[in-house]
Amino acid sequence: MSISTKPYKDSDLGKKEQVAKMFDTISTKYDSLNRVISFGVDIKWRKKILKMVAGKNPETILDIATGTGDLAILLANTQAKKIIGLDISAGMLEVGKQKVAHKNLSERIELVLGDSEKIPFEEASFDVVTVAFGIRNFENLQQGLAEILRVLKPGGLFVILETSVPDRFPYKQGYRFYTKYILPVIGKLFSKDKVAYQYLSDSASIFPYGEELNNILRKIGFIDVKHLPQTFGVATIYSASKK
Repeated sequence: MSISTKPYKDSDLGKKEQVAKMFDTISTKYDSLNRVISFGVDIKWRKKILKMVAGKNPETILDIATGTGDLAILLANTQAKKIIGLDISAGMLEVGKQKVAHKNLSERIELVLGDSEKIPFEEASFDVVTVAFGIRNFENLQQGLAEILRVLKPGGLFVILETSVPDRFPYKQGYRFYTKYILPVIGKLFSKDKVAYQYLSDSASIFPYGEELNNILRKIGFIDVKHLPQTFGVATIYSASKK
């Protein structure tokens, strides 16, 4: 399954290359812009993931679409001996590496340039795999999820944090207005790339969420699939495991 929305519709590049180009462009503004767009609530969502992951006492963690490493750095509060962040944007990773070094975490956290649909690690390598606000950027969703299942250890935990659309009035109407009209304007104020946050808004609006995404995870082979809507449903945390 692939999501057709692309950042640059007139480009000859594939979605992966377009997404990498887009995030390279906005990498230095990404963290501050995220705080503004989510009103800082994204920090609270990530802390919930930390609690879930810490409960598994993992030794190895893979953070897919790690970006500037926010979640990978937060997960250093677990007992994990090795945390690897994977991303296709060299620009985002460069920002992340500076943050990791500043926090003296370079021995535990390694940020790697790579494709989430061709994960460069052996089968059953990780106790936990996470992905925050990145799964909707997969060019082929099913292939990416199958790769995650492959590198996850049996009994391991997979956690997704992703945007979703509220179902109830007035949150649904408010969310659509904010993402369609307000979010792109904020993005333009912070970023030279005028289409980047329009893409993020558009991709969020068409990406499967809730039980629809749960069913995709089950089809791939994940078990114990659950989802927990956050902040009136504007984001959702999904958890799953491997036999």
